[in-house]
Amino acid sequence: MNESEYNEQLDELMYAIEDAIEDNELDIDYETANGILTLTCENGTQVILSRQTAMLQLWVAAKSGGFHLEYDEEAEKWMCESNGEELFVMLNRCLSEQSGDEITLDI
Repeated sequence: MNESEYNEQLDELMYAIEDAIEDNELDIDYETANGILTLTCENGTQVILSRQTAMLQLWVAAKSGGFHLEYDEEAEKWMCESNGEELFVMLNRCLSEQSGDEITLDI
């Protein structure tokens, strides 16, 4: 994946996450600025997704830790380097833990 494809992939991903929050009527605020998507739960805790263009990675910061994800072109999914967790499984887990509610982003 080159840098242009990477940026296009992440633009689509971040729009999909925002749409899933809206479509599922979740009580999560979101803000995108400078390639960073900040998801804020009702209790004020945040999950932050940030682009790491130089490494073609997506980093996720949550109360449970920081995670580096790489795009698996064969599986067509963002996967965590350290634990093998797929991005949407991770987001649902982190948002559920932080909000205290069962969160399912249907993407």
